[in-house]
Amino acid sequence: MIITISGALGAGKSTVAKFVADSLKIRHHSTGDLMRDIALEHDMNLNQLSKIAEKEDWVDKELDEKQARLGTTEENFVIDARLGWHFIPNSIKVYLDVSNVIAAKRIWNDKENREDEDFKDFDDLLKKVEERKRSEIKRYKEYYKLNHHDKSNYDLVIDTTNKSAKEVAQEIVDFAEKN
Repeated sequence: MIITISGALGAGKSTVAKFVADSLKIRHHSTGDLMRDIALEHDMNLNQLSKIAEKEDWVDKELDEKQARLGTTEENFVIDARLGWHFIPNSIKVYLDVSNVIAAKRIWNDKENREDEDFKDFDDLLKKVEERKRSEIKRYKEYYKLNHHDKSNYDLVIDTTNKSAKEVAQEIVDFAEKN
């Protein structure tokens, strides 16, 4: 069983994916972690790397290849990846949605785990969440002719705004076990 979890920034993709993987006793992968690793390797933060990725395609190509390879070399895993559903078409495709304000609050409350992201205060963070969303939509439309926010791409769509990560994970597990 392969489950790809996409969604809005701050929707809980990584946390939910870890809970799903633990519950199903399968491996967890994350392109978010890969992006952070790439940013650190190049001595920049995630927002800076996203801006570079708008102009240089090496970042996306590397992530794309790794995702596609996972889909053909492993059989049981969960991956939180905005375009995982596209690069791993034989997966159960899940989209997690959330309002920008709640997304920013979640990121703000997780500051200690996001030292590579720079923001001065909550308003600055909210602005950066909105900028990053626009940046990703622009890149994915230019590179792939895709919009990962288009909910018709997915088998299951969940609004996480008023749900805990464990509740969302259980919805995914229930759905996966039925399909």
